[in-house]
Amino acid sequence: MDQRAKQEAQTHAQMADDVLRKSEIVENSARGIIEKLVEGEFHSVLRITSKAGTVRANHYHKRDSHLCYLVRGKIEYVYRDALDERAPLQRMIIEPGQLFYSPPMVAHAMVFLEDSEFYCFTTSPRHTQKDYEDDVVRVTLVPSS
Repeated sequence: MDQRAKQEAQTHAQMADDVLRKSEIVENSARGIIEKLVEGEFHSVLRITSKAGTVRANHYHKRDSHLCYLVRGKIEYVYRDALDERAPLQRMIIEPGQLFYSPPMVAHAMVFLEDSEFYCFTTSPRHTQKDYEDDVVRVTLVPSS
């Protein structure tokens, strides 16, 4: 494997490690469980539902990042470095109870394999749709049906 291929493999492995995040069980008692999903400074929390067979995202953010928590359903999360259109697409399946992270400058798409519901915690304000659109660059990683 040449040096460039090794670097690409390391970059993609690091990106995969960065996508999935772990929650922390703070309390597990007879009363139930308290689980810390996220900690940080967030501007918006979005509840998003999607129908099986649909595609969302197909974009990257210049500045914003978001951390998402899948409540129900199943997602195929597809991503690559936004600045390298030749980079191979990475794919992973997101299951209920998993947290997944989309940093700036990582192109991503979500294919909903089942009817799904997730919460998205954003790091940039989204006061208006224009705020959101100013930060987004559209790409096609997965064709929409």
